[in-house]
Amino acid sequence: MSTFPENLKYTVEHEWLAQGEPSTFGITDTAAGALGDIVYLELPAVGTEITAGAVCGEIESTKSVSELFSPVTGTVVAINDAAVEDPSLVNSDPYGEGWLVRVDVTETGPLLTAEEYRAEVGS
Repeated sequence: MSTFPENLKYTVEHEWLAQGEPSTFGITDTAAGALGDIVYLELPAVGTEITAGAVCGEIESTKSVSELFSPVTGTVVAINDAAVEDPSLVNSDPYGEGWLVRVDVTETGPLLTAEEYRAEVGS
């Protein structure tokens, strides 16, 4: 069963967002489970301007390749090099060690609460 930490916000594209300075995002437990074993991450470079709702990377699993959508607009200030080196971190700890990108946010896109996301994915 998927988990949805209450302190995070979510997108309909299955990303989570921890708001702060900088904000951090990754993919949800639901997305990681649907993808299966994640084997490759393509993340935006530090300094890249990303836009809420736009594709900002790619996640490859043994099942498929999926796009990573940014939940926010802003400048990438860090990527999770540990997850790039060992993408299985996204499967084992999507809300912790498997985070993907940190951003200095100028604007957020449409976000859901944990309860709204739970209703969206039917869990």
